[in-house]
Amino acid sequence: MCTALAVAMTTEAYDRLHLMWLASPALPVGGFSYSEVLEAAVDKGLVTNEAQASQWLTDQLHLSQARSDLAVVAQAIEAWRQSDLPRVAELNTWVLTTRESSELRQQTQQTGRSLLEWLRQLPPTESGTTPDKAATRQAHLTFARDLPPTWPVAFALAAAQTAAPVRECVLACAFGWAENMAQAAIKAVPLGQTGGQRILARLLQAIPAAVDGAIALPDGQRQAFSPMLAILSAQHETQYSRLFRS
Repeated sequence: MCTALAVAMTTEAYDRLHLMWLASPALPVGGFSYSEVLEAAVDKGLVTNEAQASQWLTDQLHLSQARSDLAVVAQAIEAWRQSDLPRVAELNTWVLTTRESSELRQQTQQTGRSLLEWLRQLPPTESGTTPDKAATRQAHLTFARDLPPTWPVAFALAAAQTAAPVRECVLACAFGWAENMAQAAIKAVPLGQTGGQRILARLLQAIPAAVDGAIALPDGQRQAFSPMLAILSAQHETQYSRLFRS
């Protein structure tokens, strides 16, 4: 019994570490090269200081991320775990068709493709080491390659390799987004490192409610309607001087 408990605890720890890995800005998917329109907002004078950057990102978390990408991550994790591949494809198509600019579409495709390639190079997690699970994992990787996956669907595939609860997986995704965006604010506004950490602290307070809302969101209420972001993104595509790809 003690041995079984130790194995269970080890597996749980491994799954949590895997989620921390997925949330890391060091993940080789190129997330650091995107500001998700924050740079354009700075260029237009809509974000000029720490307080405005903090408010902008908090609004983006609730009005955009929670109602689109985070909701897709939650639903796609369940679909991957149930091997409901038509559902995975449906969610992937939804993400692509709701990207309102060329930049944002390229971002979700490039980061999704890079995450899939990273995942293909890894051995199975502790939660997926049986022969049946290994075969399912390989089938999912092949299916994802043929999609190819957008970022939320690729992240869901990586998270679904663990036995972690869906909420923990979506929290990890939201944290990864928040940390990348705080770093983007430091460079784009610009801000000091301490200012960036204060922004991240505010986002951390907002993330649990945003994640809970995303998980509870039914298909009919999932949406990506963010007119200001779409307009600014289109303008960023021809912005004269820029640091970021979106």
